Amino acid sequence: MTRRAYLFDSPDRFVAGTVGQPGNRTFFLQAREGDRIASVVLEKVQVAALAHRLGELLEELRRRGVDAPETIAPSDVDERPLDEPLIEAFRAGTLTIGWDPQHERVVLEALAMTEGDEDDDDEDDAEDEDDEDEDEGSFDLLALADGDVDGPDFVRVRLTTAETAAFVERSLRVVAAGRPPCPICGRPLDPQGHLCPRKNGYLN
Repeated sequence: MTRRAYLFDSPDRFVAGTVGQPGNRTFFLQAREGDRIASVVLEKVQVAALAHRLGELLEELRRRGVDAPETIAPSDVDERPLDEPLIEAFRAGTLTIGWDPQHERVVLEALAMTEGDEDDDDEDDAEDEDDEDEDEGSFDLLALADGDVDGPDFVRVRLTTAETAAFVERSLRVVAAGRPPCPICGRPLDPQGHLCPRKNGYLN
């Protein structure tokens, strides 16, 4: 089956967002350009890793003299929910990022999960579990998916440095908006509490 490529060279919007309640959230990357929308499911830890790596990329670009904002005004952060219709294009396996110096754009690519990715994934299906020790998943430095017509589906987005900084800020907020930590053990609290290991299994 020929791979599907979702290309967004000048997206009107590119955000990370969630559906569901804390403790049972599904995470998405979503790009929109005109009437075209592509929504990709991924893990919470992948969103956190992506924001971290993009932040590092912006720091490196500033060191090289590229105009990249260090802070984002609150009014510049997209707080709106994900666009509808919310239809999953695929579940992300590999994420790649890089810099296109010719067009001065950050390039981000999400490739669909393959059987090899699934074999390496020992996590369960819960999207919002305590992931402090989880693997960040496959995360490469810009290995674009062009050329192989039989490879995994992919979404590619090109962003200005300002758009990248705004994406990072929103992503950090999305990740932090999950379940509050237990004040005793630090693990996420469910609405009804949780079995705290530091209280010998009693609910906290």
